[in-house]
Amino acid sequence: MLAQVFSVANQKGGTGKTTLSMNLAAGLSKRARTLIIDADPQGSAGQWAGLSPDERPFPVAVISIASNLPREIKRMREDYRYLVVDCPPTLETGVAQAAMTVSDKVLIPVLPSPVDLWASVRLAEAIEQVKIYNEALQPYILVNQLEPRNAMSRGMQQALDEFNIPALENGLRRRAIYRSSALEGSSVYCMGKRGEPAAQEIDALIEEILKS
Repeated sequence: MLAQVFSVANQKGGTGKTTLSMNLAAGLSKRARTLIIDADPQGSAGQWAGLSPDERPFPVAVISIASNLPREIKRMREDYRYLVVDCPPTLETGVAQAAMTVSDKVLIPVLPSPVDLWASVRLAEAIEQVKIYNEALQPYILVNQLEPRNAMSRGMQQALDEFNIPALENGLRRRAIYRSSALEGSSVYCMGKRGEPAAQEIDALIEEILKS
């Protein structure tokens, strides 16, 4: 069976794209063989994994691919069950679009404000162009850094309803453990009891995207 390919993309920086990629891959790796493809020239995913101690390496291998991304992804689909592509925070290079041409789903992390969602309009337009070549591509908005005690604002909910890309029911809350795990080159799954609430929400997210 060929691997499912999940691209994580947003042309706006600071939305938690790499945090989502790394923890999504860590959760998927508990189910089957998974690989992270670092398609961002900044190399954030590789740097994250590189911080892990030798005695406790990051649970998923990270490889960097700078060119011929669709060809390389197609080649690796036979060796893994899941591929997670951490796309660069720009549309100018065409790398994100190239990844999406061979992806099953694209996850778009956005911060919980209408302004941040509107900043993703160009990405939504790019996805429509990609669908000319990959009709089966399924895009989803993922609301990131939700405040634990605050419900999503009415303005944000209205903006989501008006956006032409569906939002996942499961979002990610603002949790210090995500930053802590990054500093340790780890995932929330390896952070003991402190990481359990975050791991549970990643698991819920995975269940939703695998069933969608």
